[in-house]
Amino acid sequence: MSSAAPTRLVLVRHGQTDYNRDGRLQGQVDIPLNETGRTQARAVARAVAQNPPDLILASPLGRALETARTIGEACGLPVSTDQALVERGFGQWEGLHSDAIRARWPQQLADHREHRRVDGLGIESREGVAERFAASCLRHVGENPGQTVLIVAHGAAITLGITELLGLHTSEFRGLAGLENCHRSVLEPLSADPEGRRMRLLSHNLSPDFT
Repeated sequence: MSSAAPTRLVLVRHGQTDYNRDGRLQGQVDIPLNETGRTQARAVARAVAQNPPDLILASPLGRALETARTIGEACGLPVSTDQALVERGFGQWEGLHSDAIRARWPQQLADHREHRRVDGLGIESREGVAERFAASCLRHVGENPGQTVLIVAHGAAITLGITELLGLHTSEFRGLAGLENCHRSVLEPLSADPEGRRMRLLSHNLSPDFT
C-alpha cells in the first residue's frame, strides 16, 4: 500500500457581507466582509490551522481575499490570487433583491431558476463558470501533487465548480447544496479517471469551527 500523502482540494466560501445579510445578489460586485464575516473568517482560520494546507489561493474579490488572508495568518502561509476563481457574473441583477428582479424580469428569473440560459443581461452561463472554476482547481491541484490546496471563493462559483469536477451536468443536476458563509468542502482526485479531470467529494458544507 502506498504511503504517499493524498492530494486534497479544500474549497472555502468567504465570510458574510452586508449583501449576504440583506439578501442582495452579489455577483462580481466587490463587497467587503462585515463584522459577522470577519468573525466567521477567524473561526474557520482556527479550524483550518489545526491541519493546515500547503498553499492558499483566493478569488481577488475583497471578501474572498480577506477571508483567505485571515486563514493564511493563522497557518503562516501567503495567499495568491487567481482571476478564474471570481464569483459568477450576474450582470444587471447584481446588487438587487430577488423581489426587484422578479418585478422587472419575471420570465428571465423563472428561466434562471430552472437553470435555463438567460441572454441579454450580462449573466455568465452556468457552464462557463463551472468550466473556468474547475479548470483552475485542476491546474493548482495538478501542480501540487501530494499536497492540500485550499481555495477561498464564492457560493455560486464553488457549487458549479464542484458539479463540474464530479462530472455532473451543470444545467440539470440540482442535488448539491450551496456552501454557507465560511463553510468548506473537501475533494480529492478520482483515481479511476485516467484523464485527471474528475474528483470525488469527501465532505461538504463543513461549519467554520469543524476541526
